[in-house]
Amino acid sequence: MSRPPKPVDPAASPWHLLGATIQQWREAAGMAQRELGERVHVDNTMISAWEHAAARPDVSVIEVIDRVLGAKGSLVALHAVVAELDRLRTLAEKGKLAEGDGVDRRKLLQLAAGTALGTLGVAGEPVRRLLDLSMGESGFRSLEEWDLACADHLHALRTRRSAQVAADVLVDLATLREQMDFSSPTETTALHRTTAALSMIHANALTGLGEHSAAIRWWRTARQAADVSGDLRLRLLSRGEEAGHGLYGQRAPETVLRLTQSAERIAGGPTVDLLVDQGKALSLLGRHAEARAAMEACLRLAEKGVPADDHGFWRENILYFAQSWVHSAMGDDAGADRAQERVLRTTSSYVYRANIVLHRAWSTVVQGGVDEGVRQAATEIDRLPSAYRDTHILETGRMLLRAVPVEHQDRPAVGELRELLTAGTPRSA
Repeated sequence: MSRPPKPVDPAASPWHLLGATIQQWREAAGMAQRELGERVHVDNTMISAWEHAAARPDVSVIEVIDRVLGAKGSLVALHAVVAELDRLRTLAEKGKLAEGDGVDRRKLLQLAAGTALGTLGVAGEPVRRLLDLSMGESGFRSLEEWDLACADHLHALRTRRSAQVAADVLVDLATLREQMDFSSPTETTALHRTTAALSMIHANALTGLGEHSAAIRWWRTARQAADVSGDLRLRLLSRGEEAGHGLYGQRAPETVLRLTQSAERIAGGPTVDLLVDQGKALSLLGRHAEARAAMEACLRLAEKGVPADDHGFWRENILYFAQSWVHSAMGDDAGADRAQERVLRTTSSYVYRANIVLHRAWSTVVQGGVDEGVRQAATEIDRLPSAYRDTHILETGRMLLRAVPVEHQDRPAVGELRELLTAGTPRSA
């Protein structure tokens, strides 16, 4: 028997990244190397050589491969990025980089991000690979500037569509990764904190786009960066953010509970952030008494104060939003009303504001007003422009649908909401 081909390591070099991407497109098209070779009019051994970076394809060949595989220009664009990155690396190794090449590197990083976003998907996997291959440049940002960048991205996350946030954060993540290679140990530790913060924002945006597998990978990156930084508050924050966003169709509620329990062991006990997530997860499991108890414990703990994080992730309305969720899920309007009013008074987040309306509709359904509740939810979702129909909103609508009793699932109003939620599924492009 012949040995299976060695797997392609995209991080080995820029050309390995291109080869791995060709392989992914070929396999997605259901083609063997021999078939692709026949379509491109080359021997199949050349396809293998290009995929394993044993040879470098010319752009004219890539154009044909791109067309045959239906890559819509993404392979051509990635080839341009890889070729330019390889040129700059070669010059750097020979000590021949001109002063102006720093500008070229910045353009290259922007091109890499643009390629990933425009044609390879906002998940940013090609950029993640290119981050490990990028070089240094002068004129890096100060730590204060990075803090401002995080604050700006957080504000954007609460007020702009997720696709734009994901695009913007990717560019900064690429620049940040590059800067870390040329920083002192003290600066690198601080930049690990920034990496954790930006990775959390990016994972949040990917969750909003329904890119759950990619989001989980970026949550892991955020956790690892926070752990390396040694910042306990950030370590717990990254885990709390991961758990909370996991409830929006990304992970099972049971898995979210395990994440919070693991984080509690690091914290040495429950925290406000983690109790918030536990309460919401328990409510999705129908364990309403436990969910209410978690929120009561959360409120008692919050009265002692919540340690602030450096980037502004934690806000008091997170606690009130969780109260709204938990009480609405059990049909308790009285318990939810005050919390909902406080959220609406203190947030500019379109996601929070839309979800508060959906929470009220959810409570109505739980109390038996199925038609009224689902119509209220449908009206709220329908009023949102399609680019703002975030998964955090659509999944709340699905939570409401799951609360509809089986005997009412075939009602016309329920069917209309179900269709609207399906049509409103966000797209990364």
